[in-house]
Amino acid sequence: MNIRTLLYIAIITVLASCSPKSNKEKKENAVRVSTYYPTRTNNEEIFVSGMVSAKQTAVISTKVMGYIDKIYVRQGDHVKRGQTLLAINSNDLKAKEAQSRAMITEAEAAAKDAQHDYQRYQTLHNEKSVSDKELENVALKNTSAKAHLQMARQGLNEVRSMLAYTYIKAPFSGVITQKMADEGNMASPGMPLLSIEESGNMNVTASIPENHVAYIHTGDHVSIDIKSINTIINGVISELSPSATMTGGQYGIKISISQKDRSILRSGMYAGIHIPNRGAGKGAPRILVKKSSVVTKDQLTGVYVAGKDNRAILHWIRLGNETGDHVAVLSGLNITDRVIENVNIRLYNGQKIIVMN
Repeated sequence: MNIRTLLYIAIITVLASCSPKSNKEKKENAVRVSTYYPTRTNNEEIFVSGMVSAKQTAVISTKVMGYIDKIYVRQGDHVKRGQTLLAINSNDLKAKEAQSRAMITEAEAAAKDAQHDYQRYQTLHNEKSVSDKELENVALKNTSAKAHLQMARQGLNEVRSMLAYTYIKAPFSGVITQKMADEGNMASPGMPLLSIEESGNMNVTASIPENHVAYIHTGDHVSIDIKSINTIINGVISELSPSATMTGGQYGIKISISQKDRSILRSGMYAGIHIPNRGAGKGAPRILVKKSSVVTKDQLTGVYVAGKDNRAILHWIRLGNETGDHVAVLSGLNITDRVIENVNIRLYNGQKIIVMN
């Protein structure tokens, strides 16, 4: 037996003795997980997301240009209808007002003189002392003087109208929700200055997909879930838009709520709206899973399921509408599957798991 053959035998012997030991040392780490069974629900309601909003909202602006002299309100202040909110410098308009008054005085004097001339020429015409043409010329001057007086008066009305826009008043009683300018800023026509919302009078607004709008009508009672304050209130659909031309297939709705419920809400709160589905029974029952269980990889969504051999199995699923903390699963999952809840831990398909419940 040569040296090369003895070397091969020695290598094979070493590998054979090391292999069992390495297999024993290689142990797969198991991850502790919690599981739950999906919830089955009949397709008897429509869920959409909405928002609490004031029934009446206005963005305050002006029609004149000038520096803001004074702002009388702050964000959060309650104001009454007609209350002055801010003042814009109006020195140039006041000068025009004085000019218009002077023009009126001049026009009144000219009109009065023209009226006297006309009356005198009428008397002379009756006495055959002036011709018809002369009387006609004086009558035309009298008419022109009256027209100039009327123009001067309308000019004053125009200046007064513009002056009214230098003192911005509240269009309705409410609360100042936003201040978008400061004293000393230059205000220009159409520039937003303040935002005001009607206080105490709120509703909930939402958009309905076109595949559900046939089953929704004004007067329908709905349930509204306000997550931010952990409250569920009731409401009634008061308005339903007849067209979705400008909203991409979404039909706007407004939901009225009781005065008691309005007192605990604030504008801008998000709301989950549960609407009874009059088309219920036409679709198959839905399976709901917790949104926290859903994982996303690229363009796919899925959930991990505990297999019979205590291994994590990734199921790719197709999702539907959300219902609070849950989301509907349209395909890819059975009601008997045990869904792994704590997906924040690192899992992979086929990983060994220890089910805690």
